[in-house]
Amino acid sequence: MHSLSTKSGLCVLAMCLSAGAMLLPDTAHADGAGIGLRAGVGNHYQRYELAWVSPTMWHYRFAESGSRLDLVAEAGAAFWKASGNRDRASVWQIGLTPFLRWTFPNNMYLEAGVGINRFSHTRFADKTLSTQFQFGTHIGAGVNLSSAGRLGLRYSHYSNAAIKRPNDGLDVIQLTYSHAF
Repeated sequence: MHSLSTKSGLCVLAMCLSAGAMLLPDTAHADGAGIGLRAGVGNHYQRYELAWVSPTMWHYRFAESGSRLDLVAEAGAAFWKASGNRDRASVWQIGLTPFLRWTFPNNMYLEAGVGINRFSHTRFADKTLSTQFQFGTHIGAGVNLSSAGRLGLRYSHYSNAAIKRPNDGLDVIQLTYSHAF
């Protein structure tokens, strides 16, 4: 599992994001395309991703609360690196994921998405994925820093949904930053 210091650090980051959102002025919502950077940790491995974030494809504004629900997509390429002397020390991954992102008037947001991914190998960090095709399930929360910048924390799980066994799957907690143009 994750070390205590990693879990503590992620909890402190989440609290800082929440506190920081209260200090920020209300920002306009960015509807344009952008890029996203992700860095994360899992059980004896790290993940680094560069992603393209689509413009808003659909949105709904909740009049009473002032919150907004957006549909966006992310297309990304990621490098995974195992810690120590694990079987298959690294893999590459490409993926496409639609996300629903619910943004609140205080600049905080929640997001969830399910997408498709292709891994370069079926074995990584002493885990057997059985297929190069993997589904990715994601949930996250964060804060809009400005009309263009967004900082968040995301949990992701990758598995083949038991298409073929064994199906060890991969879990990762990531710090995310996105910038719209």
